[in-house]
Amino acid sequence: MHFAYPSRKSSNPPPFRPRSSRLPGLRRSRIKTIGIGLFVVFAVLWFFSNPRVPRPDHERVPSGQPPVVVVTVIDPTQYPNSYLKTVKENREQYAAKHGYEALVVRAFDYDTKGAPQSWSKLMAMRHALAKFPECKFVWYLDQDAYIMDVNKSLEEHLLGQRRLESLMIKNYPVVPPDSIIKTFSHLRADEVDLVVSQDTSGLVAGSVVVRNSQWSKFFLETWMDPLYRSYNFQKAERHALEHIVQWHPTILSKLALVPQRILGPYTRTDKGDAYQDGDFVVMFNGCTKEGVLSCETESATYYQRWSSAFRS
Repeated sequence: MHFAYPSRKSSNPPPFRPRSSRLPGLRRSRIKTIGIGLFVVFAVLWFFSNPRVPRPDHERVPSGQPPVVVVTVIDPTQYPNSYLKTVKENREQYAAKHGYEALVVRAFDYDTKGAPQSWSKLMAMRHALAKFPECKFVWYLDQDAYIMDVNKSLEEHLLGQRRLESLMIKNYPVVPPDSIIKTFSHLRADEVDLVVSQDTSGLVAGSVVVRNSQWSKFFLETWMDPLYRSYNFQKAERHALEHIVQWHPTILSKLALVPQRILGPYTRTDKGDAYQDGDFVVMFNGCTKEGVLSCETESATYYQRWSSAFRS
């Protein structure tokens, strides 16, 4: 049989072929891609570490000018003009003394879409945040009240961090006496965006402080939702407030409850804490348009006190 053997390999192999011209191009492309990637990484790190660059995940903090806007809605159909004139004077003089702004508006400046006109207070607070975008706080105070201690600033009385921390009522029923929903026990003063108080029947919606923040805008929009305005709560916006703080943890998580005497004690003791000499605010809760229980009659002695204190 005849076998065919493979040919013997030459001892002089052919020279290596030249490298493909594509390889350097690929290498340069990869280097370019890596370089762009590193640039993007360093740019992102610089963006988030540079304090002068606004952070998209951080809310812009207002400058605080003015520090506080005092808001009151007046309704000439409920109270005589002579009394409402003293309310406007009270707010404007107090605001001027402390470098604040006063926003005193009429209830019918706002369209409540058929809901009770008391809902206009929410619209007035939202109006204040829009008109004074650099303010730090908005304090809404009803028309049936006077600021009595005109020499004390709101920061000194309530909003200073240590002061507010000392006043906060924690782990307590939001709506007395036995609501199972309680104020947060671990909330710090610098986390608070809403400050309210209670009387014997529930939250007091006539004296409320909100911080100027995105959260507060969300809160006000939630509170004055058309669904709540059409729900026909017995006490209108007050019962709506009690509803949302109990059913929306996002709102409860920013709420500080303080003693009623801090934000608005009453002249009558049957509905809540009674006003005492030296208190910051007095509220003529339940006063009427006319008669012996009229706001004008009930407020007369208090008007003399605060106006004398202002002039002294």
